Amino acid sequence: MLLGVMGLCLGLGPGRAAAAVRFDMFVGYDGVVPQGSWFPIVFEVQNDGPAFTARVEVAPGQFNPGHTRSMRVELPTGTTKRFTLPAFAAASYSPTWTARLLDEKGRVRVETSSPQLRRYNSAALPMAAALSRQIPPLPQPKNPQEDLRPVFARLQPGLFPDNPLTLEGLDVLYLSSERALELRAGQVSALMAWLHAGGRLMVGLEQLNHLTGPGEWLRLVLPFEAKEMRMAQTHAALQQWLGLPDTLGVRGSRPPVVRKGRTTQEASEAFGRAPADAKFEESPLQCAGGTVRAGDGKVMIGTEETPLVVRAARGRGEILLLTFAPELEPFRSWKNAELFWAKSIGFPPELLEPDAALRSRGRSVDGIVGAMIDSEQVRKLPVGWLLLLLVAYLVVIGPMDRILLQRLNRQMLTWVTFPVYVVLFSLLIYYIGYRLRAGETEWTELHILDVTPHGERADFRGRSYGSLYSPVNARYEFESTELFASLRGEFTGQYGGGQDVGRGSVEQLSTGFKSSEPVPVWTSQLMLHEWWRQAPTPVEVRLTGSTVTVKNRLPVGLQLMRLAIGGQLLELGNLAAGAEGTYSRSAVPLTPLANFVEQNGSGFLQAVESRQRAFGDSAAGRLRDWPAAAMAVSFISLVSSPNEYNRFEPARGFDLAPLLRRGDSVLMAWVPEYSPTRPLNQFPARRERRNTLLRVLVEAPR
Repeated sequence: MLLGVMGLCLGLGPGRAAAAVRFDMFVGYDGVVPQGSWFPIVFEVQNDGPAFTARVEVAPGQFNPGHTRSMRVELPTGTTKRFTLPAFAAASYSPTWTARLLDEKGRVRVETSSPQLRRYNSAALPMAAALSRQIPPLPQPKNPQEDLRPVFARLQPGLFPDNPLTLEGLDVLYLSSERALELRAGQVSALMAWLHAGGRLMVGLEQLNHLTGPGEWLRLVLPFEAKEMRMAQTHAALQQWLGLPDTLGVRGSRPPVVRKGRTTQEASEAFGRAPADAKFEESPLQCAGGTVRAGDGKVMIGTEETPLVVRAARGRGEILLLTFAPELEPFRSWKNAELFWAKSIGFPPELLEPDAALRSRGRSVDGIVGAMIDSEQVRKLPVGWLLLLLVAYLVVIGPMDRILLQRLNRQMLTWVTFPVYVVLFSLLIYYIGYRLRAGETEWTELHILDVTPHGERADFRGRSYGSLYSPVNARYEFESTELFASLRGEFTGQYGGGQDVGRGSVEQLSTGFKSSEPVPVWTSQLMLHEWWRQAPTPVEVRLTGSTVTVKNRLPVGLQLMRLAIGGQLLELGNLAAGAEGTYSRSAVPLTPLANFVEQNGSGFLQAVESRQRAFGDSAAGRLRDWPAAAMAVSFISLVSSPNEYNRFEPARGFDLAPLLRRGDSVLMAWVPEYSPTRPLNQFPARRERRNTLLRVLVEAPR
């Protein structure tokens, strides 16, 4: 009877109960979803019936419009499969999703809805997760608001994604060395891609044998050569570190608002005011002994003889090795462990105060790129002309109609003349709209490509913006062959909320995706193709104390090269395809970075606001100097804003300013009429343009 009821619930009937399918859906990082970022939706499907090829379809809820995403998966009899769909969180409030499992004939076999989220994480808070036996403790703020409480998302090795895009919503990941042994090769590759793209990986070392065999990959990435486990009799440096200034920071985060006149510096003393724990100080702490790898790591807590935390840069990110196991005693019972973890993940100490409040979300940088590449075939009707048309219409249907009919002494003809006026003005408005907006199909791409070198190879993190102008109501097909890639619409986040304007469908494939996007007539629609891959290093940069050497390995020339180093921009000029150039740092022109960003970014706000208006001056919503605007938006955190609500908030890893603050440099180069990927559009366009901005990381000597 139980099988019959199960079969009815699955829509199969008692006669087909043996064909039951279990369909589980896991959203985000343990039910925590970061706003304005990519995150994973993991499915686990068990098929006890006949084999079939399923189509899993995920649709956003009523209050979080966006793309419908799908994936095909083969389900043999008696198998359980896990797979991940990348999704983008753009809703203003707690979003929901509905998932359906369909067979080859399109019949719905199972349907489920996402459970209520544990947290829709604000961009002001760090997104932290742990892959460990126990969740690290975090302090409870004095303010009772739930959205101010710091959380750790608990990840399971079996559900850990193997797609680097789905990890992008994470700022910090704590990994215990024991759980590192359970990760598969694909998961390790995704973790390393996330780390080099700007993540912070914290590793707790429990046993030396965790660094051999399946854990060999972890030994290679650590900045510390562990040789033995020993007992540290003194570990007061942990307590002392709580009172030191916070130099970690989290990518993409900014301080929240603290009310009642309390300054950030005063609030940040909350960590340092924690009293020492005498019992913890008297207990020996088991930690690893060894040596810091020369030219790589740096002891952040402890001494060279007894290092407790070793820190090292990894690409755009960083790794922190805890030479002890935080899940074991005596650290586990340390009274200040909560504050240690809060400071380690970059939690703003201001939020521990009773009068703290989260800042609202800033504007998305998507609108800035849209103001650059939107089609100029779309022109707006000036407000003055609109008012003139309205006045003319009122005059015609009012006084003019009355005077005309009085002279003809045919007042009853108003039942005829009024519809005629309406038709004539409708035709006039259509003609004006046609003259302002009618044109040819146009497709424009702007690739913002981050390159993180690893010797002869490099990580490519691409953000490929595409703007499509459609002269008719139609659906357009797109396809990507990148191994890890997905598509989203323009994110219009501002004033604490946001939405994804995309309304199409995206089918994730084994390599890349296919998408179908509806575009209304006479409109220009912005979409974003996000992808990751490894490839040979396209541009090699070598820095010395007096020179900069750039080797261009691309088949096209580099233009307007600028090296951001410290607070300056070195104007390097152009470099031909396959050429190598050496520049004297004292001879090339210098531009203060802040001045360059302010000069080219001062018009961002006006352009974005004008672009969102239906009427007005078309020119005010455009940024015509594409290279300068693209380079300025790369340091968007340096653009001053008149108030909190008008600032821009970049996606995680987009802003380059944190790299300069830690001592690295970035080479930016404009590559016109070049695309680092295959064409995304699968339709002919009468007008096409493709340009690329390269942003190459140049690591400082460690």
